[in-house]
Amino acid sequence: MSYTPNIKTLQKRIVLCNKCPRLVEWRKAVAYNKVARFMDSNYWGKPVPSWGDENAELLIVGLAPAAHGANRTGRMFTGDESGKWLYRALYDFGFSNQPTSEHTKDSLKLNNCWITAVLHCAPPQNKPTTQEIENCHEYLLNDLTILKNVKVILALGKVAFESVIGTMKELKLLEQNAKFNFAHGAKLQTNNGKIIIASFHPSQQNTFTGKLTKPMFDGIFGRIKSIMI
Repeated sequence: MSYTPNIKTLQKRIVLCNKCPRLVEWRKAVAYNKVARFMDSNYWGKPVPSWGDENAELLIVGLAPAAHGANRTGRMFTGDESGKWLYRALYDFGFSNQPTSEHTKDSLKLNNCWITAVLHCAPPQNKPTTQEIENCHEYLLNDLTILKNVKVILALGKVAFESVIGTMKELKLLEQNAKFNFAHGAKLQTNNGKIIIASFHPSQQNTFTGKLTKPMFDGIFGRIKSIMI
């Protein structure tokens, strides 16, 4: 496992990563063989770095860049339906200066929030392999080591939740043999006082079916704000 001394260096390392041959091939192919609605876009087509406020108390962990979202724009949760949900909530609860995230030059700034993901490359069908998750693990571990002010970790989806739990166990901040079950609204505390909260991922699969509603998602952020006061 490789450790990085600061958050800017870590982001540069992420962008240069090529550890997963399948993901490298896929993200490049998506960027080259554009879908019709984004035919005029210049796709990013590389690993997508984390971003936000380096002094953040809230760390948000997603699954991976969307093929025609962050893989296109180069910013986490930007340019897709999941991002519309997330950035609207961040704005409503004071974590950003605007409710939308369309591209990297749209003047969006995050306040007291840092956004990362389990994977930094878009996986086919949004389904990474166990090995690909392991290959990208060091970046989440570095995030959690470098970002000293984090009080709350929001895990979006089961994979993110399990990755955060595993990383906290590796850092000896959760009991090694303890079992933690994913559920929307699940909450637990680490040995050093950080709070982990789970939410259904704001993917179309969840939002279009009503599995995740706006009141449910807002409820998660309301709890986060109350913890951070």
